[in-house]
Amino acid sequence: MTVKDITNILEDLAPLSWAEEFDNVGLLVGDAQTKVSGILVSLDTLENVVEEAILKNANMIVSFHPIIFRGLKQLTPSDYVSRVVLKCIQHGISIYSMHTALDNASLGVNYEIAERLGLQKVEVLINNPSIKPQDPAGKLGMGRVGLLPEAMEEKDFLKHLKAVFGTPCIKHSQLHGKKIKKVAVLGGSGAFAIDNAKDCKADVYVTSDLKYHDFFKAEDTILLADIGHYESEQFTKNLLVGYLTKKIPNFAVSLSESNTNPIKYY
Repeated sequence: MTVKDITNILEDLAPLSWAEEFDNVGLLVGDAQTKVSGILVSLDTLENVVEEAILKNANMIVSFHPIIFRGLKQLTPSDYVSRVVLKCIQHGISIYSMHTALDNASLGVNYEIAERLGLQKVEVLINNPSIKPQDPAGKLGMGRVGLLPEAMEEKDFLKHLKAVFGTPCIKHSQLHGKKIKKVAVLGGSGAFAIDNAKDCKADVYVTSDLKYHDFFKAEDTILLADIGHYESEQFTKNLLVGYLTKKIPNFAVSLSESNTNPIKYY
């Protein structure tokens, strides 16, 4: 199979046209006609991930986040982005990124979060107007909102989040002793969707990268829970490995074992 064959399969799941305008998705490094010896699926493409790909004889990395986000003005080993690109070129490794195309997919990032939390009657939190003509059923867009099987106390729900996502701490807004039943989720940086979570009457909004002033927006109407950017998206690579393994069962598809979380906890 060639790189193009693999990207066609991935674009059946998440067409690149579904990505947000600001994003940089698709084949970022490599030649679409190159024969693929193996695929390594990762959340990020860092130097340790490239080293892992070399060891596993995988000459294609499928990464959720794009390593090249803004224009490269030079290609020298002076920063981590350039070092990754240079090493991939030197070793003939292609990089393909899905990012917000997968965010907007019906079986994408936020679908996986909702599944991990056991949510039921799941719906899209924010429909994307640019892809609405392709989405008459309203299944595409950012975030998800659904119901827990049973209502939980706030602290019990926070403990549940910590257990599911393996995070040592959660930043959250003021607790008010309300039961948690309706849950809104959005993996990655989700401050922009706080009002959407409030509008749909969610009891809690689970996301990441909330700033100091974002927490004021809870206004005693919703619990805001920041579980960490990496933590919120970590299962994306499991989703992609599962998808690719079903589509090409006899092909070498590996789940990256490299930790790419830049944030440490003390």
